[in-house]
Amino acid sequence: MTERQFPDMWVDPDDDPRNTGVTPHGEKAVLADYLEHFRTTFEMKCSGLDAEQLAQRSVPPSTMSLLGLVRHLASVEFHWYRRFIEGHMELARPFKSPEDRDLDFNGAVADEAVVSEAWDAWHAEVAHAREVYDRYDDLGVLVGPEGDQSELREIVVHMIEEYARHCGHADFLRERIDGRTGQ
Repeated sequence: MTERQFPDMWVDPDDDPRNTGVTPHGEKAVLADYLEHFRTTFEMKCSGLDAEQLAQRSVPPSTMSLLGLVRHLASVEFHWYRRFIEGHMELARPFKSPEDRDLDFNGAVADEAVVSEAWDAWHAEVAHAREVYDRYDDLGVLVGPEGDQSELREIVVHMIEEYARHCGHADFLRERIDGRTGQ
């Protein structure tokens, strides 16, 4: 194993997958770059952990865990891209239930099958969201159900905010698990 140049950082800058060397130009590319940055950051914060660690909750009475965040973010991606933008409001959100509005967190238990299901859902929803976003050239286009429409840019900025906030949560959760911090 090679000794890390910056052991206090998550990864050495030269190894950081978020450093693509590409400078985005134009609003659509810049927003996509920010969203991808935070998606990658979130995935990095969860990497290398087992089911027990991913399901470890923050502090009582909170039900927040990294696994709960994976499930929550899969559900958020599903809602905004499949239901809202594509207009499939009849589809039920994954990891949500009328009986348990916090099923994404409450159902985040230390089980490999639950972990696998969560990551599979998150990866599928992120891939789908990228496809949906790529279909549009105009971020000012109105999307969503009649009477509740928003500009596409508003949805994308909301997603950036959602990930940025939850990356902050992930920082604290990960530090509590194994002391890793940063970046």
